[in-house]
Amino acid sequence: MTDSIVYGPVPSRRLGRSLGINNIPPKICSYSCVYCQLGRTVNMQIKRQNFYQSIDLANSVRKRVEQLRKKSEFIDYLAFVPDGEPTLDINLGEELELLGPLGIKLAVITNASLIWRKDVQQDLQKADLVCLKVDAVTPDIWQNINRSHKRIKLQNILKGMLDFTGTFHGELISETMLIKGINDSMQEVDRVAAFLAELKPDKAYLATPTRPPAERIEPATVQTLNIAYQTFSEKLNMVEFLTDYEGNAFISTGDIEDDLLSITAVHPMRKEAVVELCKKLGAGWETVQSLINKGRLAELDYQGIKFYAKKHVRPHSG
Repeated sequence: MTDSIVYGPVPSRRLGRSLGINNIPPKICSYSCVYCQLGRTVNMQIKRQNFYQSIDLANSVRKRVEQLRKKSEFIDYLAFVPDGEPTLDINLGEELELLGPLGIKLAVITNASLIWRKDVQQDLQKADLVCLKVDAVTPDIWQNINRSHKRIKLQNILKGMLDFTGTFHGELISETMLIKGINDSMQEVDRVAAFLAELKPDKAYLATPTRPPAERIEPATVQTLNIAYQTFSEKLNMVEFLTDYEGNAFISTGDIEDDLLSITAVHPMRKEAVVELCKKLGAGWETVQSLINKGRLAELDYQGIKFYAKKHVRPHSG
């Protein structure tokens, strides 16, 4: 167990200033989404298991929160946003309970692939905010974009979402990533909007990739996004875009190498954000270059912008 399980706070377009919790080792997931910013899934599974001891994880989070409070740094959420799918962690519910006394809102960002399971639903009930991925509701389109574990069935996921939202008392949000030529047809957009109208999230986000994706794909066009926004808005109360860069307000622990590796393990950073973080600690670019030379940090290019990601997640630009 290391402090790299906790990263940030990082700026989040959904959660404000979010202290990230990386409760899944890289890259264990039930999906291998074409747009994943962490590269292809190297270990696809749907069996829940113990990855870290709950008390160790909670103590690491408490330690970081105490450090931030001493500096008068504000945190909006403690967010489970790991290297893989957070609900694969069989201790998730216990971890949420242990973190509750810190008095900070708890969020889980999940692909919803296991939400048909009653134990997963029970664990997620302990969060203040849950974000569910809804990229498609047509099986072949869903498989093309999310590339799920072979034993997962879309109809079970959709039913599980509806069952969960019927009992969840926290804030429920959804996210739909639109990829050109895969799930951006007006027919599929309308079907997703109709399902979300039944799900009734407090807020529905429309997104496009803002960091280097796992596969050679293109984001949906601005015109398509605008039409999708109108379609969603006709059926839903609150619709927002997640298409802009979230900014460079990354908070440091004081160790530039640890900061870079823990943040970029789950949150690839733009070059400008890396430069700013280095400046905060009085570090030069040679620190970044050293991590690249050692094979610990990867330099990527996406839409003409340079990004940096921890090498162990094996990211690539196509």
